[in-house]
Amino acid sequence: MNRRFAGKVVLVTGGGSGIGRATAVAFAREGATVAVAGRSPEPLARTVELIGEVGGEGSAIPADVSRPEDVAGLVATTVDRHGGLHVAFNNAGVLAAGAVADVEAADWDRLLAVNLTGVWLSMKHEIIHMRAHGGGTIVNTASNLGAHMRLASLGAYAASKAAVSALTRTAAREYIDDGIRINAISPGPIDTTMSLQQGETEADRADRMKTMLPARRVGTLDEAAAAVLWLASAESSYAIGHDLVLDGGATA
Repeated sequence: MNRRFAGKVVLVTGGGSGIGRATAVAFAREGATVAVAGRSPEPLARTVELIGEVGGEGSAIPADVSRPEDVAGLVATTVDRHGGLHVAFNNAGVLAAGAVADVEAADWDRLLAVNLTGVWLSMKHEIIHMRAHGGGTIVNTASNLGAHMRLASLGAYAASKAAVSALTRTAAREYIDDGIRINAISPGPIDTTMSLQQGETEADRADRMKTMLPARRVGTLDEAAAAVLWLASAESSYAIGHDLVLDGGATA
């Protein structure tokens, strides 16, 4: 079994479901101690159970990444509880749809607070720790709808994710001399509830993917997790400020 992250402490935000949960379990399977964060304790507890089932060690730290005090406490608790922080996957995100003129101010504010401010706050406190302790790696979740393509009714979401891509690339340049390597993934349709349209079943989505994507299918959680682990590992040591698109060819 590959043990690329043996002895490493990993923090995953948005770790209670979807890509965050799958990636947390994948890190644990490869030897990492994993702290998972999110707003709801129950899904986080289930992720920790799954980490235990693969022989890993994990803990749940409830936190809202849009709140500065929560994020500062999240990083501090991770370090205090597990003895360090070597890898961070800033994955927490929300989705709201609507044409530009129809988006409610509250939805706009929430998208930016979680998707963008949450990534900035997470990186801020992760970098402060990593810079003082010899470096680390950070992977942020952007989107193929950010810097790579557009769909009607998702302008606000796309704006928040495009900003994540820009922030990732800038921070990657700023902190590489401190031994901190920062990259992003930009998923397209992955097998999560977020990729389901309103009222759509998984079978409906599968039919839609056959005509929408060159790959003719939705991406799997394991595929997304594998991409994050590669960017976080020494195998991608020459990737700096990269935005890895995982969208079945939608932007090809």
